[in-house]
Amino acid sequence: MGVEFRLKKYISSSPKETEIIGSSLAEKLKGNEVIALFGGMGAGKTAFTRGLASGLGVTDGVSSPTFALVHEYEGKFPIFHFDMYRVTNYDDLYSTGFFDYIENGIIVIEWSENIEEAIPKDAIRISINPISETEREITVSGVEI
Repeated sequence: MGVEFRLKKYISSSPKETEIIGSSLAEKLKGNEVIALFGGMGAGKTAFTRGLASGLGVTDGVSSPTFALVHEYEGKFPIFHFDMYRVTNYDDLYSTGFFDYIENGIIVIEWSENIEEAIPKDAIRISINPISETEREITVSGVEI
């Protein structure tokens, strides 16, 4: 029995379309996934998370946890939305409490590039890359949406 690798690409023309793609992922989740988001400043990571949270029934506004490091949302499952922009080493990561959240809900990580070695091997990986001022290429691996 081999491991099946899944990779799917989407083109988003607006933040709303990015949210719709995030919402479509929500339908596939079981409640304990790690979702690693990759992409530069302004790529659309928070818009994707907003759609994901909406798809899971979150009615509170979703914003980037840049200064708080983690925001918690309640929906169909608990969602823990991390921002690892300022995390530069293992001590920084440990101090966020990141490891305490694993298996306790859905973890969404912005700036996953900064903690690549700590991301579980079975994480869902989402890369968001600007193509133009308004368009984004969104690459999803680890789940079929």
